[in-house]
Amino acid sequence: MQSLPLFHRIAGQPVILLGEGEAAAAKQRLIERAGGVIYREINAGIDDGARLAFIAHDNPDMAQGDAIRLRCAGLLVNVVDRPELCDFTTPSILDRDPVLIAVGTGGASAGLAKILRLRLERLLPQGLGALARALEEAREGMRKRWSSVADRRRALDAALDEGGALDLFRAGSEAKVGAWVASGAEGQSGRFEIVLTSNDPEDLTLRAARLLGQADVVVHDADVAPEILSRARADAVRVLAGGDVPEGGIVVVLRSG
Repeated sequence: MQSLPLFHRIAGQPVILLGEGEAAAAKQRLIERAGGVIYREINAGIDDGARLAFIAHDNPDMAQGDAIRLRCAGLLVNVVDRPELCDFTTPSILDRDPVLIAVGTGGASAGLAKILRLRLERLLPQGLGALARALEEAREGMRKRWSSVADRRRALDAALDEGGALDLFRAGSEAKVGAWVASGAEGQSGRFEIVLTSNDPEDLTLRAARLLGQADVVVHDADVAPEILSRARADAVRVLAGGDVPEGGIVVVLRSG
């Protein structure tokens, strides 16, 4: 990854916005939508503790000068249409409050990010936010039903997956959360061996990709490509073939073809 995706909370916080025109207006709408308080003057924003700044000047020299000034003051800076001057970029956003899906290209193509977001808009149900809120309300019940974090994660993975009790693509899943918690259904576990046909992630089967995304432990041959391993959960334990493998949960064994 060339960037670290983060969700930055700015509700009630000062955010500097410099520039005029449609580009600045678009950034203003974005900041206000997230609850930020806009400052149009650099010094006032810095004095009040601003941490983020957006620059939308038509004049490239002015944009670069303000970017340097703000960065030297310790702020993270976004300059419209100048990715080389940006500390962060703003993604195309799919909003199913409280679910947010951000699609970014690192400034390479805002148009591509937008079309990806529109395609996802058609795929994801409007009720996704309601499901998220229902799961939030059920958090304490889930802790009581499944005592460990790993058990809760595996149970939720199985429930939300295609065909699961809370299939996120099925209308009305939010109404079934209580019954699912009460059922105490366990998640998947066991040892699964995958023989890779290549080191290209595009050649992974849907089953292999799903298992990697849910694995607690990934055991792999030495020549398995990093691009394949990156498809596993970030906090999954990686073990080189022949090493000691922790017990329990989902263990995925990757073999070179």
